[in-house]
Amino acid sequence: MANIVQFENVGLRYGAGDETLSDLSFALTSGAFYFLTGASGAGKTSLLRLLYLAQRPTRGVIRLFGEDAVTMPRKRLPGFRRRIGVVFQDFRLAPHLSAYDNIALPLRIAGVREEDIEQPVHEMLTWVGLSDRIHARPPTLSGGEQQRVAIARAVIGRPEILVADEPTGNVDPAMAERLMHLFDSLNRLGTTVVVATHDIQMIQRTANAQMMRLDRGRLLDPTGALRFPPSERDG
Repeated sequence: MANIVQFENVGLRYGAGDETLSDLSFALTSGAFYFLTGASGAGKTSLLRLLYLAQRPTRGVIRLFGEDAVTMPRKRLPGFRRRIGVVFQDFRLAPHLSAYDNIALPLRIAGVREEDIEQPVHEMLTWVGLSDRIHARPPTLSGGEQQRVAIARAVIGRPEILVADEPTGNVDPAMAERLMHLFDSLNRLGTTVVVATHDIQMIQRTANAQMMRLDRGRLLDPTGALRFPPSERDG
């Protein structure tokens, strides 16, 4: 299968300090499922920000959908971002909108007709167990309920890539399993899924998933050794 994401010697530095991410070279295959793991501070959230185009790298090349995302004109970025679903660790729901309207937001931005929005939104609300909270606004929802609304909003448009930062961190084990089943179902429809998590048991329960491990801003290979770009490894 084709690569949907390619990183080549990517580095990221905030300000004048040391690099947060260093020498990342990897590819994500279209339609595959990936877990991103690593200790707190390893750089998981920064890597996800590069994936969903919230941050440009300090150096290196990132290709998304076959195009150079680093040199892409900013006016083209919104269209690219609509092809990527994101579940943020801090939810980022619109506080003045109901659960229904938060979930419907990506479809409305994409220009879907209002009469074609109601059914998929209701299906999402039912799937995440919030059909009785349709009119509730985020400030009245628990942390776990807000997380479920955020997940429903991220997947309703069937994105080509789904990026999720600790998506099951605020829900009970039964709901976590249900949400992972949703991610798995979306993956089976062809969406490339990248989930950052500390939950090793969840990783072990997910068949056919691949694991990427970060250690202090560098990727480890499956044996636990650091991955280096070819120029560094061969030199």
